[in-house]
Amino acid sequence: MRVPIYGIFTGTLAVLLLLSIPFPLHAFRCGDGLVTVGDSKGRVLIECGKPTFKEKVGDKEARKKGTGTTKTKGVKSSKTVEQWTYNCGKDDFIFILTFGGGKLTKETTDGRGRGASECKGR
Repeated sequence: MRVPIYGIFTGTLAVLLLLSIPFPLHAFRCGDGLVTVGDSKGRVLIECGKPTFKEKVGDKEARKKGTGTTKTKGVKSSKTVEQWTYNCGKDDFIFILTFGGGKLTKETTDGRGRGASECKGR
């Protein structure tokens, strides 16, 4: 059986095109919603609903450098750091979303979930 060369070329081209579409490496799926690093707390609430647990874990201080010709030592700024926990049920994981300054900065897991999923989204 001979396979036409254009068939192989077309199939290979289709696979390469699919692989070139940028997908977020870390994304939290809640129901039909999907949130990624950089999203606001408001967007996460809209997409995923209220978390199972919310906790303020501290403040992250940063020092901004002086600008231009001024010789200032810089200005301190602080960002509130919060962690939101979502229990996605016995067939999934517990996800911890970390927010700094109102933006999602990190997504981690904390073992298997328990009971019914609370990650149903809207």
